[in-house]
Amino acid sequence: MIKLVRHDPSGMDIYQLSNDKLQVVVSNYGGTILNLYAPDRHGEFADVVLGYDKLTSYQQEDGYLGALVGRVANRIRQGTFTLNGKTYHLAVNNGPNHLHGGLKGFSYQFFEATIVDETTLRLHYVSEDGEEGYPGRLDLVADYILKDHQLILHYRATTTEDTLVNITNHSYFNLSGHQESIHSHWLMVKADQFACVDGDGLPTGKIRDVTGSVFDLREARLLGQVLNQSDEQLEIAHGLDHPFILSAKENQVVLYHPESGRQLTVSTSLPTAQIYSANYLNDRQGKNGAIYANQDAVCIETQYLPDAIHLQEHPDTILRKGDVYDAVTSYTFEVITK
Repeated sequence: MIKLVRHDPSGMDIYQLSNDKLQVVVSNYGGTILNLYAPDRHGEFADVVLGYDKLTSYQQEDGYLGALVGRVANRIRQGTFTLNGKTYHLAVNNGPNHLHGGLKGFSYQFFEATIVDETTLRLHYVSEDGEEGYPGRLDLVADYILKDHQLILHYRATTTEDTLVNITNHSYFNLSGHQESIHSHWLMVKADQFACVDGDGLPTGKIRDVTGSVFDLREARLLGQVLNQSDEQLEIAHGLDHPFILSAKENQVVLYHPESGRQLTVSTSLPTAQIYSANYLNDRQGKNGAIYANQDAVCIETQYLPDAIHLQEHPDTILRKGDVYDAVTSYTFEVITK
């Protein structure tokens, strides 16, 4: 079932999607997943995403905890791109680059929310032509669908002019319910290659084979061991913060926490997952008085290749007038009893 559980005078509404297997709390502000409660092997539910106690923190803080990110997730080099012979200038809000849609990207916007049926919450936002420097009037619909032990995010968008689109969710997962750091989790990513990044977190254009490297996660590995290994790319990013180029069509990422038995499987129609080990939480104040340290969680940001407009001959992130951006990512929570 879905119900409105809070209407804030600021316009920030809070919705709860729940069944006997999962409970998800979503805000119409930024399409943000505020809470996600999943059971452990003893049937005890815990919140497995990071976030804030105060709603105003989502408006004032960076980090994009739980947010829907766009118009273009990740970074665009120098905050500029050329499309159809015209150069566009975007906000530079992350070092020398444009990040996550700019100063007031989708994470900082109010969506119109509609309860479609007992399983689907629909969020709708119109990004006007020129917003944050992007061309075209973009009409975005994001469906949050709760079915059994699975949360499905389905994004659809159209535009009045050719533009760039790359939507993701930026939830920070910690399957222990923040009882342990992400070092105690096991991670598997079905990816034969990953994109190298520079000191600003921007893909360099170099694609590396994972074979024989710390980035070979095709078999599940303990994240604590991965993050403590020596690799120039790990040092540059202060951990994992890299686009993995997915080599499977479904169930591409699996995160597992042995103590609780909770397992998360992420399946996406998108070609890339940015795996980010929360390297810049920097002891921020979180839920229930918790202090979030670096590498207290992991983000699994399904998306197109970051900065594709500069790296690909035919960039995936271009949405043409008359076409439809259509992407689906599901998050399936299970309990492993072994």
